[in-house]
Amino acid sequence: MTTKKRYIRVIDSTMRDGSHAMAHQFTSEQVAQIATALDGAGVTTLEISHGDGLGGSSFNYGFSKEPEEHWLSAAAKVVKNAEIAVLLLPGIGTQENLKEAYDLGARVARIATHCTEADIAQQHISLARDMGMETIGFLMMSHMISPEELAEQGKLMESYGAQCVYIVDSAGALRLDGIRQRVSALRNALSAEVKVGAHCHNNLGLSIGNSLAAIEEGADYIDGCTVGLGAGAGNTPTEVLVSVLELEGYETGIDVFKIQDAAEDVVKPIMPRPQVIDRAGLVLGYAGVYSSFLLHTYRAAAKFNVEPRDILMELGRRKTVGGQEDTIIDLAAEMAKERGLPT
Repeated sequence: MTTKKRYIRVIDSTMRDGSHAMAHQFTSEQVAQIATALDGAGVTTLEISHGDGLGGSSFNYGFSKEPEEHWLSAAAKVVKNAEIAVLLLPGIGTQENLKEAYDLGARVARIATHCTEADIAQQHISLARDMGMETIGFLMMSHMISPEELAEQGKLMESYGAQCVYIVDSAGALRLDGIRQRVSALRNALSAEVKVGAHCHNNLGLSIGNSLAAIEEGADYIDGCTVGLGAGAGNTPTEVLVSVLELEGYETGIDVFKIQDAAEDVVKPIMPRPQVIDRAGLVLGYAGVYSSFLLHTYRAAAKFNVEPRDILMELGRRKTVGGQEDTIIDLAAEMAKERGLPT
């Protein structure tokens, strides 16, 4: 029998990052079903909100089928043990959005910024702490700066009150050495009581390997999505992650077979398409492009008869980041015009 190693907290983001893959069309009934299954499997933290965080339902990011407040209420009614987490991106979500989420039952706040912009999170991290929420800093597109620079941004989030700081591989572009170096740098820079987390996408097929590497370097929190349901080629599949961690001797508190059943019987039937590493998904990781750009790129490519890969490669060259979704349609139109295609 394998001797148990330390406890790893698995945070499931099916109902947040999965919103991207669902084109933000979750229903309250689906959220309640997923929350019930994950809670029953022993997942301790369920992240629920629009894919771009609280307040993200908009023309620019995509309108939700239902207000996210309905999703939070639906989940709060069925969970018995799990905590509800929300994501908030300053500039998209507001302090009022965070207060409303708290009133609806959210007790974990994940405050997300681009990896170089931790300073814009101060008000929201402070507010979350003042309300008594567990507060996590989320440094998106972490591959874009050096480990040392990332550590400095993490220290800023800690100074504002973050109790955990995440390396967020939004593009699925990090490889094993990259994730190791960033986790190690953060772990060395932050106080011992501040946790380090890793949120991985599977665009290069490395989400499980990167998650294990992060744990080996000192990460205690790891994200997953059941069946990998998330932006781009998907996230670390929660059911696979839990199974691997069990085999490796880590404790998660999650029932291996129940989480497999939740993935297969509850989440998989509602997925609009399988989470596979297709050509465009692979290019996201190869070019270092924000994973949530995938569906926006497909739509722009279809409208202007441009190859999605060409758009993604150019987005990578331009170092486009989250919040610049409106540039995708402009770029596709520009490419079509250059090639003499009808626009």
